[in-house]
Amino acid sequence: MNALPTDPVQAGTGNAPAEDCSSPPVTPDPWLAWRAVTPARLALGRAGSGMPTDETLRFGWAHAMARDAIHAALDADALARSLEEDGWSVLRARSQAPDRATYLRRPDLGRSLYPADAEALRGRPERGCDLCLVVGDGLSSLAIERHARPLLAALRAQLPADLRIAPIVVATQARVALADEVGEALGARLGAILIGERPGLSSPDSLGVYLTHEPRRGRHDAQRNCISNVRPEGLGYEAAAFKLGWLVREALRRGLTGVQLKDESDDAVLDDDRPPRID
Repeated sequence: MNALPTDPVQAGTGNAPAEDCSSPPVTPDPWLAWRAVTPARLALGRAGSGMPTDETLRFGWAHAMARDAIHAALDADALARSLEEDGWSVLRARSQAPDRATYLRRPDLGRSLYPADAEALRGRPERGCDLCLVVGDGLSSLAIERHARPLLAALRAQLPADLRIAPIVVATQARVALADEVGEALGARLGAILIGERPGLSSPDSLGVYLTHEPRRGRHDAQRNCISNVRPEGLGYEAAAFKLGWLVREALRRGLTGVQLKDESDDAVLDDDRPPRID
């Protein structure tokens, strides 16, 4: 019996060349390089008239993470203990929103201190300071649990040694403006709140920082400076701490914050790979 030919020409396929088995079986996606450097949803493709199953599942997972971040309660006791272990003095406060559902429906209640807590802060004997730091859960307790402690640790090295800092106030059901009343009660020249930002589909744990000169009730957003998207995947702790330290120094020197104080901290960075300390 004659052996079967293995050459495609001998097998009766004419002069057609043999198939190149070294070529990839799937055409490379030219968008992969772009998608590797951004969490943005680029060129998701389609399956018929809809999205591919894997992208549909990823979207559902991201949406669930964002919802969980909004509704999850901050473990304020654990956060306070960890900050005390780092050497910070810590106070506790809450807004007038009695629970998470009310907090989400009534933003105005999250901007005002619970009366008993306001009275306790105003009655402290150690009133008067340069900077009051508030850590508030905001719309993402996950952001506070992950990033507040390392950001505060990085901030310590960026603040002047003689700066008078009030005890950190850990606040629950907090909106940004809650720090105005806290700073007013403690007699602070500056108030800064570290707060969980509204979750997005690519960042459920983004932390924001808002700095206000002469904090008091009635301040508005144009009178604040904001540092946003603080997290390892966004603005890193060291960079955020450097910006906040620069803004604190300049706010105290110029006596203002907000639209009148532009963030020019990048101009202060030397040729060194690390940002300079602010003394």
